[in-house]
Amino acid sequence: MNKFIIVIALIGLTVSCSSDNDLAKINGETISKQQFEDYLEFKRINVRDKKHRDALVDQFLQNVALSAVVSQQSDFDKNKAEAEIEEFRRQMNISRYFEAYLKSAVTDQQIKNYYTANEDKYSEQKVHVAHVLVRLAKGMSETERKAKLTHVNEAYSKLKAGEKFEKIADDYSEDRVSAKKAGDLGWLKKGAVDPKFSEKIFSMKKDEVSEPFETSFGFHIVKLVDDVKVVKKPFEAIKGDIRYQLRQQAKEAELKKLKDTITIKKVNG
Repeated sequence: MNKFIIVIALIGLTVSCSSDNDLAKINGETISKQQFEDYLEFKRINVRDKKHRDALVDQFLQNVALSAVVSQQSDFDKNKAEAEIEEFRRQMNISRYFEAYLKSAVTDQQIKNYYTANEDKYSEQKVHVAHVLVRLAKGMSETERKAKLTHVNEAYSKLKAGEKFEKIADDYSEDRVSAKKAGDLGWLKKGAVDPKFSEKIFSMKKDEVSEPFETSFGFHIVKLVDDVKVVKKPFEAIKGDIRYQLRQQAKEAELKKLKDTITIKKVNG
């Protein structure tokens, strides 16, 4: 049996229960049931059943007892341990304060009110478009580029002559994924695609077909399938973000208020 096991075994022999409010006595020092409950809350442990609770009690008492034993050893650095405990206590005081403060500072109703007052922030414009794409590549020669431009202009001429957009997309578009769906790109959010492409499609009207224009992807001909619509993000999807934002603002304001009450004068250094 090694030293660690011997210490634990000896500790166990010193544990005995007392009154209804006490959990145990370790070397004469009373450990209350409330201390154990506080430990469970701090660790956020959900007790499953009596067997689980008994095991947790044993673990808790062993740790309490072992801590007491090691703190009395000659090579234990009490000053360093106290410094660490004090720093932990300071951080915990701050954390616990703001945890309680923010529960009342930012309510569900405030979050809802903020969402209602800032609906524009949680709305986005979308438009339904289809396109014909003739790709351009880096390092392409001027001759190759002119051939691409001729290709897209030919497609546009056929559209003006009355050919269906769906057929032109299938015959000419080099975006083969959308080409098989009549060039359909679905609903696109404003600003989510190439800036030139976004600017063009959000300036068009339903069923309008654009002249060929160039973006970083190549030459496009665009058809507006459906007009622009505004889609509002549902409250349930965004309330977590709003809560976080309002809590951060409330915390910063409270922190400033508290710091304004503090006077610090350095004596040395």
